[in-house]
Amino acid sequence: MITRAQLQDVGEFLSQHPVDESSVMALRRQFPDIHFTYCLDDDVVAVDPLHEAEDFNLYLIDSRNHCLGFTRDLDVATGIVVAEIEAA
Repeated sequence: MITRAQLQDVGEFLSQHPVDESSVMALRRQFPDIHFTYCLDDDVVAVDPLHEAEDFNLYLIDSRNHCLGFTRDLDVATGIVVAEIEAA
């Protein structure tokens, strides 16, 4: 489970830091119970982000049943995908 407050905290942190692997590593230390993945936003298809910002989007992952999938349900979410939006 990921709370709305945790998702907001992650969004605020990323709004104040470069969106890259080092920021994701810092988030892993800050939120050890949440699995974080970093990618480019154009690598994510067929799902809308739960949190949108100018430089990044956040998506939720559900890893129940030993298979990863996107979800919009905070109650079943086990991870967050940090997806960087590249400048055009």
